[in-house]
Amino acid sequence: MSDAAAEGAGAAAGDGTAYAPLEHHTRRAVVRHSLSIGLATGAYGISFGALGVASGLSILQTMALSVLLFSGGSQFALVGILGAGGTGSAAVATSTLLGVRNGLYALQTSRILDVGGLRRLWAAHLTIDESTAVAVGREDRRAGKLGFFVTGVAVFVCWNLMTLLGALVGNALGDPEQWGLDAAAAAAFTALLWPRLRSRDAAATMVLAVTIALLTSPVLPVGVPVILTVVAAVVVGLSGGGRHERRSEVDES
Repeated sequence: MSDAAAEGAGAAAGDGTAYAPLEHHTRRAVVRHSLSIGLATGAYGISFGALGVASGLSILQTMALSVLLFSGGSQFALVGILGAGGTGSAAVATSTLLGVRNGLYALQTSRILDVGGLRRLWAAHLTIDESTAVAVGREDRRAGKLGFFVTGVAVFVCWNLMTLLGALVGNALGDPEQWGLDAAAAAAFTALLWPRLRSRDAAATMVLAVTIALLTSPVLPVGVPVILTVVAAVVVGLSGGGRHERRSEVDES
């Protein structure tokens, strides 16, 4: 099939793009990479399940957070603050602020995915750290779109299954901190974030956030330091305008 015919077929299929299909080996590579990320990320959903019931939530409430909220950082922030004795308002505020990043991710992923209707709602729900990283990390838009959905679905399925397992066996595990489950999410998130710290803006934001957290954690109520670090990161992002990030991208190209 010629390139023109393939483009016409893609447009007729209603996928919102006018690109020829991915080559078979490229598709396999994208799917394999996406599934590996999805399985690895979803696996530590067991820590959230265990921490959820340990913080006083029921199994049903813990599962509802994973199915409906489906944003690891926000979920851990919420149960972490509740488990540490923080107020519900602080937990919700912190969780909401951390979830704002997903909306910012959508500014990038929407241009890659180009979907509408119910698929747009599903894509919005799957817009998380991992699916966004896979999508924007591909030069080919078709590969990015495929990687986004495969990664998002794989994480969603594995995360919820492992959340259920963690919630069911949470009481048998005892204190999650004894197993290091409380650090699993932070370690995974740091590993995903680390490659993005190449620009000066990103590094400055990280240093500022860490400094604020260390200085305020001993004196402020649980959850408030996290809110302050998120606000500080937003201020840095708005004032800097991503100038260093854009310059590094131009240099790499």
